[in-house]
Amino acid sequence: MHHVTGVLLAHRCNVLVNHEFADVEAGRFFMRTEFSGEVEAGEVVEECRSVLPADAVIRLVRPGRRRVVVLASREHHCVADLLVRENFEELPFEILAVASNHRELEPLVRRFDLPFKHVPHENLSREAHEQELLAVIEPLRPDLVVLAKYMRVLSPEFVRRFAGRMINIHHSFLPAFVGARPYHQAFARGVKVIGATAHFVTDELDAGPIIVQELLPVDHTHSRQELARAGRDVERMALAKALRLVLEDRVFLNGNRTVIFD
Repeated sequence: MHHVTGVLLAHRCNVLVNHEFADVEAGRFFMRTEFSGEVEAGEVVEECRSVLPADAVIRLVRPGRRRVVVLASREHHCVADLLVRENFEELPFEILAVASNHRELEPLVRRFDLPFKHVPHENLSREAHEQELLAVIEPLRPDLVVLAKYMRVLSPEFVRRFAGRMINIHHSFLPAFVGARPYHQAFARGVKVIGATAHFVTDELDAGPIIVQELLPVDHTHSRQELARAGRDVERMALAKALRLVLEDRVFLNGNRTVIFD
């Protein structure tokens, strides 16, 4: 939109990349602009606000590493992938801690010299357990919370604390297999494709706005173990892609959908 680029031009900024999308049905317009130049953030935001509709949402961010807390349970593959990517700076984030309701992943996390927080759920109500979890997370003030195969259902109250800032990864098949041992169920049904979905967390289980979906073809030659191994691969791939998009501020929430500028 020329109103915004005009403000940047007035500040002698150089527009590097610009993406726009108009959702005609919803009556909403989305714009993402990358620019270079030294500006005073508050001044630019106010000038943009003066030339845009009163209900416009404006966000100005500087590139940099974001603060992330990872929640996990027993499965290692997504956590391990994130630890390696953080260690080699493949993603612009800093893992502040890994919190888990089990201890199995503690040795792995300690190898990367990162804090591991054990928050057991045994003999606790969901509300009491979540209060203990919040006592670990909130002092760290993360920008994002990532559920890396965290196998507990979170309450609406907990989810609302991190609305738009919590990302989950889960297996997704056609048809959908709920409950335990999804890859065994997939094998029994002879599926021809397996996949994973990374999405924002909302009150409705596994139904939040989708960020990334990855699919992998399989056939009758795949054993249960091979399906599970392939599933782990596609899950960590989808989570890493989604996290990159969010960390680079390429994802816009549009109701229960997302607008993504690659």
